[in-house]
Amino acid sequence: MDVVKYPGAPLRKGGRKVTSFDADLRDLAERMLDTMYTARGVGLAAPQVGIDLELLVLNETGERDDRDHEMVLVNPEIVANKGREFGEEGCLSFPGLYAEVERSVKLTVKYQDLDGAAQELRCSGFLARIIQHEIDHLKGVLFVDRLSSVEKMRVRGQLQDMERRFEAAKA
Repeated sequence: MDVVKYPGAPLRKGGRKVTSFDADLRDLAERMLDTMYTARGVGLAAPQVGIDLELLVLNETGERDDRDHEMVLVNPEIVANKGREFGEEGCLSFPGLYAEVERSVKLTVKYQDLDGAAQELRCSGFLARIIQHEIDHLKGVLFVDRLSSVEKMRVRGQLQDMERRFEAAKA
């Protein structure tokens, strides 16, 4: 399983609701976690691996051996948020690119677990930032879409380089 790199089309497609909670979904979540750890990330959304489902995996520690912090959110939805703050973000689909992004500080998220059971999570800080970033992927929104005009100008050259490399790889 490979991470789709910017400007790959699946990144803009987003995901559709998961309706089947079965062994295939569990296997997909496990493969996504493995891909996330291999890429040294803390979160990964299904569209980032070319799968158009509302599924995300995360581990705020980024440590494969720290399974206590692993989370799988199916069909997640932010139902409440509070506060705003800027923080640095990166993305596995944008290797080496980091920028300041404004996000909510606290969230309430409703989602389903791998069995399809309804869950609710209240979180803040880094975990809230990861969840917002990954839910954006499920909607076809990229973190660079949320940059201020100053940040967009700062990273413009890096984005253009990524676009050129992407086109060259297709040729």
